[in-house]
Amino acid sequence: MSTVLVTGGAGFIGSNFVRYWLRNHPDDRVVNYDLLTYAANLANLADVAAAEADRYVFVRGDIGDYDLALKTLREYGVDIVVNFAAESHNSRAVIHPDAFFKTNVVGTVQLMRAALDARVDRFHHVSTCEVYGDLPLDSAARFTESSPLVPKTPYNASKAAADLAVGAFQLTYDLPATISNCANNYGPYQFPEKVIPHFVVSVLQNKPMTLYRSSRNRREWLHVDDHCRAIDAILKRGRLAETYNVGSGLEVDVEGIADRIITHLGVDDSFKTYVADRPSHDRRYLLDSDKLCSELGWHPEVDFDDGFRRTVDWYRANPAWWQPLLDRVQIDESRWQDKVAGGGAP
Repeated sequence: MSTVLVTGGAGFIGSNFVRYWLRNHPDDRVVNYDLLTYAANLANLADVAAAEADRYVFVRGDIGDYDLALKTLREYGVDIVVNFAAESHNSRAVIHPDAFFKTNVVGTVQLMRAALDARVDRFHHVSTCEVYGDLPLDSAARFTESSPLVPKTPYNASKAAADLAVGAFQLTYDLPATISNCANNYGPYQFPEKVIPHFVVSVLQNKPMTLYRSSRNRREWLHVDDHCRAIDAILKRGRLAETYNVGSGLEVDVEGIADRIITHLGVDDSFKTYVADRPSHDRRYLLDSDKLCSELGWHPEVDFDDGFRRTVDWYRANPAWWQPLLDRVQIDESRWQDKVAGGGAP
């Protein structure tokens, strides 16, 4: 039996990972450690808390709080830490960059200090493809694990700095660490500021989808269940001090995402409206995941067309989940640049 501490476990990927781990590791216990900031939602795991009271624990805490993190690790005898906790919305990072560096960099450092002092067996840090920068739209290139870190936005830079900090702790203090850099995730329980739920929820409310003018910018899409399986494979078979890219190889531009939603929900193009690009709007991300596939035997299993339809249907079937969250959305994508002009950023 192992005890796994999942930071950010009330968020989108974190809550899906909690579900995945409890389902696939029936002898293990999960401690969900989350500060419950605006994008976190304990409703994501309400059924889990009720059904798995003997195997699931929630602790409200900040990864930047060394004392509480250490107390939690020791109290529950944590063997494995999986660090999802992060500020992650690029548009919000333009307005509030300080929050991103505080949580994503300083918070990760404090959590690693606690993990070292608690002598955990494994520390896995979840990162993003965006640390590598972006690629030209007409390029056939992919990012590998040896690609240089060339972040373009405050969010990207904070995650890249955290990746470097994890590597430094591994080398300097022998922290038993691994890192994964994932493509854009989609699936249920994603906070409605992110593009797919934002677009779906907008249409369901009879409101327009706000596309950036550079709507042909492409993203690689990975179902959250495939991401959870990849982290499991890394924890089981991954080599310490290694980084693994986690991607599907499937690219769809933002215009294509909007068109798929329009088709599936049976509406027309009048639901599309265009707003100015945010500063440093990345053009394209694509990961080379061959290392993960060849070394650890992982492959994505969720077909994008099927996964996308199921995701849209989930939001359509669960307005009681997303409606209470709408007041928490902090950036109006149709107006957020006005906030920058008004002095919201340094």
